[in-house]
Amino acid sequence: MIAMANRLQSSLCLVCLAHLLFLIQMAFAESRPNVILLMGDDHGWGETGYNGHPHLKTPVLDEMATIGLRLDRFYSAHPSCSPTRGSVITGRHPNRYGTFAPGHSIRPEEIGIAYLMGQAGYACGHFGKWHLGPVKADSPTNPGGLGFSQWLSHDNFFELNPWLSKNGGAPIQFQGESSQIIVEHALEFIAASQSRRQPFFVVVWFGSPHEPYSGYPEDLALYANLPEAYAKKNFKLTSNETGLQVSRPLNEVLQERYAEITAMDRSIGQLRDWLKENALRDNTLLWYCGDNGTPGDGIVTSELRGQKGNLYEGGIRVPGLIEWPARIKSPSSSAVNSVTSDILPTVCELAEVALTIDRPLDGISLASLIAGTMTNRPSPICFWDFPNKGKGEPYIAPKYQEGTTPLAKKQGNLYTRNFLNVKYPEIREEDKQGSRAILDNQFKLVLTGNDSKLKRELYDVRNDPNEKNNLLESNADLADALEQKLLDWQSSVLKSLTGADYH
Repeated sequence: MIAMANRLQSSLCLVCLAHLLFLIQMAFAESRPNVILLMGDDHGWGETGYNGHPHLKTPVLDEMATIGLRLDRFYSAHPSCSPTRGSVITGRHPNRYGTFAPGHSIRPEEIGIAYLMGQAGYACGHFGKWHLGPVKADSPTNPGGLGFSQWLSHDNFFELNPWLSKNGGAPIQFQGESSQIIVEHALEFIAASQSRRQPFFVVVWFGSPHEPYSGYPEDLALYANLPEAYAKKNFKLTSNETGLQVSRPLNEVLQERYAEITAMDRSIGQLRDWLKENALRDNTLLWYCGDNGTPGDGIVTSELRGQKGNLYEGGIRVPGLIEWPARIKSPSSSAVNSVTSDILPTVCELAEVALTIDRPLDGISLASLIAGTMTNRPSPICFWDFPNKGKGEPYIAPKYQEGTTPLAKKQGNLYTRNFLNVKYPEIREEDKQGSRAILDNQFKLVLTGNDSKLKRELYDVRNDPNEKNNLLESNADLADALEQKLLDWQSSVLKSLTGADYH
């Protein structure tokens, strides 16, 4: 009888201990922030109301800029989309793993932010544009391969009535405005995680405002009276009907582009409202940014030099906004240089997730910036458009790199996109060429061209944001010092590119 009582007492103790551990785990989970990363596609720095755009209506982003943290000097890691997205997932420059340009996949050995967050107990979901490899089930670089437990995603960009793949299944067409569709599915995922009392890490990458453009009548009507001067210019872009290039009046093109941005802005508002209604907004870190600078049609209103595809400010400076009411209690702005590679180390520190990556990172944690104590970036930001793209043995078997989700833009005979990543077992000195730049707290050195045709430009971007006054001759020593730092960084990147980080 005594032995039975002791066994019963021991069982009760174990049950109580298990329950106590469960309560501790739940309390810890609820104390950590939920995280939502939002990204616009081809959405440059000046294309928001809060940054002074003369035509655009972005009331939700404007409100976030008014009540949250505005990152006034936020950069994409690359002047095009796939590479920048890779930097968000890995915290590393995309040249380290061969994501050189749009259509170049990531490598499956990379350790992604979703993997780290998932290991720490977060529910991880991806919604919208992926563009780091096919989203089909057998792709080693689909969202699941990089740590997301669920995804509703597209290989590339998408328009109204988008085709999307759920968890790698065959693409399904959804009817409606694409930004709203992916936000609604993200909210379903969040609601399910909350029913399990599980913190969530959600990535929502919009297909807007990437061309070809389309919009609802009510959104188009907002921009029906753009300046007459735009009607006198033509711009080439993709036809939604044929998938081929057509030339159209710029005012019509911009009307549709702006309509897409406004629709995306509205869907972000729906997301924020839902979080508030469900008592989640206070402890949810919401981070919005673009993936590269404004393309050629949108730069008509830009004050910055350059555009998508180059390393001047117009090509890599993008909107950056963080909202987290529990920690950012009063509106603020920061002029500290920051970049998309910073997202992984920042989120991991704020969420108390161990940063178990035994390989070089290019991003730094911005936790102290969010706390208001970082006044200067401790190290420069380096940018690089790799010169020798796609030459070599495939890193991933081609059958796993074939895309499936339909795309409006035709390429060759395909209305979809295949991907590429190649091996670089040996690095040559000429691999350090290509357009590249290094940005310290005040000055930016831009190198374009190769060998004897190399062009060197040095700008004080604090006092000359339009990069008009080349200071190279008067600051040759500074330029030389910055170039040496850039070269040293390139050597580290090229070592990673050989696969050395994976051994």
